[in-house]
Amino acid sequence: MELYFSTGFAGKLKRKVDTMLEKVFKLSENKTTVKTEVVAGLTTFMTMAYIIALNPNLLTGFGAAGQDLWNGVFLATCIASAIGTFCMAFLANKPFAMAPGMGLNSFFAVVVGNIVAMTGMTYVASFQAALVIILLEGIVFVVLSIFNVREKIVEAIPLGIRLGISPAIGLMLMNIGLGSNVGIYAEGNGFTTPFYVMRDFFGALTPSYLQGNMGDAGFATMILTVVTMFVGLFVILAMSKKGIKGSVLYGMLVASVIYWIGSFVFLHTNPFASLATASFLPPFADMAKVTLFKFSFAGFMEIGWFTAITLIITFCIIDMFDTIGTLVGTASRAGMVDEKGDMPNMKEALLSDAIGTIAGACTGTSTITTFIESASGVEAGGRTGPIAAIIPAAATSAALIYVGILMLQGLKRVDFDNMDQMVPVALMLIGMPISGSIGHAIGLGLISYTIMKIFGGKAKEVSVLTYVISALFLVKFFLAV
Repeated sequence: MELYFSTGFAGKLKRKVDTMLEKVFKLSENKTTVKTEVVAGLTTFMTMAYIIALNPNLLTGFGAAGQDLWNGVFLATCIASAIGTFCMAFLANKPFAMAPGMGLNSFFAVVVGNIVAMTGMTYVASFQAALVIILLEGIVFVVLSIFNVREKIVEAIPLGIRLGISPAIGLMLMNIGLGSNVGIYAEGNGFTTPFYVMRDFFGALTPSYLQGNMGDAGFATMILTVVTMFVGLFVILAMSKKGIKGSVLYGMLVASVIYWIGSFVFLHTNPFASLATASFLPPFADMAKVTLFKFSFAGFMEIGWFTAITLIITFCIIDMFDTIGTLVGTASRAGMVDEKGDMPNMKEALLSDAIGTIAGACTGTSTITTFIESASGVEAGGRTGPIAAIIPAAATSAALIYVGILMLQGLKRVDFDNMDQMVPVALMLIGMPISGSIGHAIGLGLISYTIMKIFGGKAKEVSVLTYVISALFLVKFFLAV
């Protein structure tokens, strides 16, 4: 039997597939294998799958805008993310997943609400008007990517700041893992107060005090979450120290099993209950009715040219530097950059981002960008392009914390004796996890770098493009309406 599979039809088919994959993705050149890439892809998917439900929740007020719109955004999130990710895989040959950017989706929801207030249109009509902004943003990015303008912007970021992006993203991942990713809410506060591990669990005066604030159910869930998170983390650490491939994925699976058992035994809940009511039929009809190519150019014109241009520029700035930061930071961790801190195929990667954004606008969702959770897949070994409902957030938190810790290793490349490097990096390290925005933290770093050079009598060392970018961020922070 083994002989047949090695020499027969199956063997020939396998060799042909392997040859094709090698030709397309250059696996040997990137020192990876098909198995490694599959494990990395699964790891990335499991850590970022929460966006599939969270994005439509954020964009529709948790369904308040209507089930049709929620279904449309849900499917649009899946389709646009897939298109962007495939573009990243086949155009740039990079292991970065694409999805609606966190922060950008919240901003989009705010914009939709403002359009409702300004024009009196319905939420759906305002949503369709806001999609025009995302479409124009994507078109602008395609043009900028084709003419290498975005690549030049990447090159304008000083080396010291580039070196600080990866560790700053690491702290941001740890913050997500230890806080907002957990998704636990205090029972005693009407389930409206989010639970953060560091603040609420480790910061509590006594367990009894915390239990009194959260209630019995909230406290029990919190304990299970914390145990799951750290068991998963230590499993990942133990397996990685032994050199086991796919340690991140295996740690997440172990953590998931612990949470499922704990839910049955201690919380008396069925962790698989959602599968009974889940619909496995994509809501194509709802998407076609309310979001698919549903651009309201008339509604867009009603918000006024100044506001429209301001919003487009704002989305462009945030998305551009979120994407650049994620690409540079994650690529640095994976060893995909040269001695100058440049990543090969940066143009193609940025173009993939732009195509994903246009796909998002056409299908009905906010800006598509490179997801920082891609770092988990890279750590699992991914070097080329590439149920979640039952995977607990605590399991993915373990992976995010682990990857965040590893990304801090990038600090050793920063020259802390050089104030021109140290100050921008220090501000990014604190700014990125607190603001939740990679782009804003980079902007803060660029502004501080420019000011340090000017007052240090080294203004000529700053490129013209760096001055322009710093000025744009100042406008974004203090003058944009």
